[in-house]
Amino acid sequence: MSRFSGRTVLVTGAGSGIGHEMTRRFLAEGATVYAADLSPVGVPDGAVALTVDVGDPGSAEAAVSRAVSETGALHVLCNNAGASSTTDAVACTVEEWDHTFAVNCRGVFLGTKFALPHMLAQGDGVIVNTASVAGLVGLRDRAAYCASKGAVIAFTRQVAVQYAGTGVRCNTVCPGTVDSPWVGRLLAQTDDPGSARAQLVARQPMGRLGTPAEVAAAALYLASDEASFITGAELVVDGGLVAG
Repeated sequence: MSRFSGRTVLVTGAGSGIGHEMTRRFLAEGATVYAADLSPVGVPDGAVALTVDVGDPGSAEAAVSRAVSETGALHVLCNNAGASSTTDAVACTVEEWDHTFAVNCRGVFLGTKFALPHMLAQGDGVIVNTASVAGLVGLRDRAAYCASKGAVIAFTRQVAVQYAGTGVRCNTVCPGTVDSPWVGRLLAQTDDPGSARAQLVARQPMGRLGTPAEVAAAALYLASDEASFITGAELVVDGGLVAG
């Protein structure tokens, strides 16, 4: 039997990159997947596509409620939607800071807030938050991004401790730089995309970028029964960046 047969999964940021790959893999392993995105046009076939703004309480709650009302449960929530920020503390505007936190932090909080009552009632549930190595180490020109991902890691630990023993687990996956459409868009905004990409590769000790599939595999492990004794942890998938 597939690891997630009969389970209901909600993935945010499912329209591309890591979230798309998470959705595809959960589907392949038998789950019913609700795939949420601001623009869900690109979600994998077989998923239930939802248009969701994770930073909006009504939108986030509606996504959780639909999954539960249609399937009777919510077994896995992957808070994966994210926003980028590529400025230092001086250059970062208040608006950029607030937007980064609205998606990266508030989005994780709201998804968790609305999913937890259902998971606690059923005595079973896993929350996997997509953080980043930027929440573990300082990266240049990533003031708001580093701060927001560090907050996700701290929030994850608190939720894990708060609900340990209830049947609900909460962990983070912390990717390094991943060869995704999101990174491609950031590179396209630079003066020399080729040089910028080479710099990203050079800071990875393994000498390459990660893939969405590698991060998704880590998330599915944390969501599975194989990780039943893991909560409050950060699974780093970064080609050795933090270690180096």
